[in-house]
Amino acid sequence: MEGAALGHFNVADFPLLKAVLEGAAEVGVPALVGASEGERDFLGTRQLAALVKSLRDESGVPVFLNADHTHSLVKAIEAAKAGFDAVVIDFSALPFEQNVSRTKETVEAIKAINPAILAEGEIGDIGSGSEIHETTQSGGRSLTTPEEARQFVEATSIDVLAPAVGNMHGMVKSMVEGETKKHLDIQRISEIKRAAGVFLTLHGGSGTDDEDLQNAIVAGINIIHINTELRVVWRRSLENSLARDRNQVVPYKILAPVIDSVKRVVSARLKLFSASGSTKVSPARAS
Repeated sequence: MEGAALGHFNVADFPLLKAVLEGAAEVGVPALVGASEGERDFLGTRQLAALVKSLRDESGVPVFLNADHTHSLVKAIEAAKAGFDAVVIDFSALPFEQNVSRTKETVEAIKAINPAILAEGEIGDIGSGSEIHETTQSGGRSLTTPEEARQFVEATSIDVLAPAVGNMHGMVKSMVEGETKKHLDIQRISEIKRAAGVFLTLHGGSGTDDEDLQNAIVAGINIIHINTELRVVWRRSLENSLARDRNQVVPYKILAPVIDSVKRVVSARLKLFSASGSTKVSPARAS
């Protein structure tokens, strides 16, 4: 999609999965369903793959399944064998050369299982945990340089790169309340795109300024991850649903408003990511 990015939404239960599918169907664009190692352990790796395939076949909605933040060769192979469409190979906490060697080994292993699977690698520090943090994790974090990006892509043969460009996992409380926003280094994204020459993913998209997200897409971001925003609305909606009728014990009646609330967030994000073709990079954000 020219001038647009794919929305990537993590799921940890079936209501979240339904909400993502319904949001993508409503907007009429493709979407990525993601599941981290913890989310896959909770849902079941093979079970999630079967659910997504069943829903995709039945609905015709073009949704694809990504094994998000996979930290071991064993877990990457497990996802590839289960039928995942993509794997995020995340050894970014290791020194650069070790990250290269472990990522390269994993790319070769999953491509041997399915040559069409998309292999994503990560460099730089974007923090950890799609959670509510007390304070920002930005202090002392290393951002990705264009030269590192070029070297990493050439050495590992990844299809997709996840750089650190001012993004971070999770949200601080002021972001949850809408008082503050994350801001991105748009110029760095442009330079990394030129140097790497592959698809780029923005992890930790929750709580990011809308204009920054649109400018990032224009600069070269192809996939944007949203997780914490879904978790926040999931919890708040569930609390409201439970409080509305304390005698209600039917799960699907309690969860129906939750699915609808999450779907609205998914739809809004997909519309934003699809509307970036008309947005120009702001000079103020390119510095």
